[in-house]
Amino acid sequence: MSKPWEEAMQDGLNLSSLRKAVEGNDARALAAFYADDAEIRVIDQDHPPSRPLVLKGKQAIGAMLDDVCNRAMKHHVDDGLVDGSHMAFSETCTYPDGVKVYMSAMLELADGKIRRQTNIQAWDH
Repeated sequence: MSKPWEEAMQDGLNLSSLRKAVEGNDARALAAFYADDAEIRVIDQDHPPSRPLVLKGKQAIGAMLDDVCNRAMKHHVDDGLVDGSHMAFSETCTYPDGVKVYMSAMLELADGKIRRQTNIQAWDH
């Protein structure tokens, strides 16, 4: 019996396929989930809520995914859920030196693709 958060969504995008791509460091598979005009906002220690990092377009998002997936770290999708046109998940990343990053993401979906995403990240110091 599948878990509710693993159930298929539009065009193959579901938390199970997202988990596989994230945990496999598969930037190409991750980029395929985004619409051409997608936007990601990142809020973290360097980018506060009043000045988030904003990436617009699949090309910019793909470059960021390539960078993250090419780092020597392990990614783990902790949990997630899908509710109609929205998906949310949490992820824990661990660098070889033990430094951890926690990320919570809220995604807006349209036509089987991610249109908007907001990531909140916290890093060990």
